[in-house]
Amino acid sequence: MISEEQFQKEIDQIISNAIREDVGDGDHSSLACIPATAKGKAKLLVKDQGIIAGVEFAKQVFTYVDKDLEVETLINDGETVKQGDIVFYVTGSSQSILKAERLVLNAMQRMSAIATKTNFFVKLLEGTNTKILDTRKTTPGLRAAEKWAVKIGGGENHRFALYDMIMLKDNHIDFAGGVTKAIEKTKEYLKESGRDLKIIVEARNLDEIKEILKTDGVYRILIDNFNYEDTRTAVALIGDKCLTESSGGINEDTIREYAECGVNYISSGALTHSVYNMDLSLKAV
Repeated sequence: MISEEQFQKEIDQIISNAIREDVGDGDHSSLACIPATAKGKAKLLVKDQGIIAGVEFAKQVFTYVDKDLEVETLINDGETVKQGDIVFYVTGSSQSILKAERLVLNAMQRMSAIATKTNFFVKLLEGTNTKILDTRKTTPGLRAAEKWAVKIGGGENHRFALYDMIMLKDNHIDFAGGVTKAIEKTKEYLKESGRDLKIIVEARNLDEIKEILKTDGVYRILIDNFNYEDTRTAVALIGDKCLTESSGGINEDTIREYAECGVNYISSGALTHSVYNMDLSLKAV
């Protein structure tokens, strides 16, 4: 994964770009009817249930919009919420609160949905040694916030992007002329470029598993679209030579059995691409 510093830069860019997109040359609805000196207070009201996420993100949004806005937090990221709960109060310029409102709600609704779904999967894995991973199947421009939500929900982050880890999938392997050639070319590239990146290699069948194991330097093998029996066989073949990851259409009905095959990780794009926003609102008090 990327550094905390780089991750924060990504969050900063999300906020600045979202405010640019939403506010433009001014929130004329507020400017038209609310005095610049008006002070107000609003509450973040939960109208759903699940795991709340995005509280710390919201604080950064409020600070970006107006450093004088004050937030009183009642419920923190990662805590369970129900309908009627108040997550925080924000106090200060009424114009500033309204300027930040939509970004705070959009982000928190989606982040809370992702955290809730992730936490559901985490609980399905309880008692196993398997961890749930996200993927790059995120909303364009919002990846840092969505991966943050996965962590809040108890999951683990996969690579952040194309630049922080090598992942040789089926098309890379086919274009390179096979598994062995893809791995060897990758190792040469890393040496020549002076990069220290972990290598994950996707296997489509047991023969490719065996071929991957003939070369050193592979950090994790992606056991993709295998059935349970072949997954157990693959895990036995790999042993402690490298880490293992299952993927490919794994859902709430199948995730437990894949975990019981002994894989270290299960990755699921559904954590970020198939969620329904949590119902939240920001109400004046």
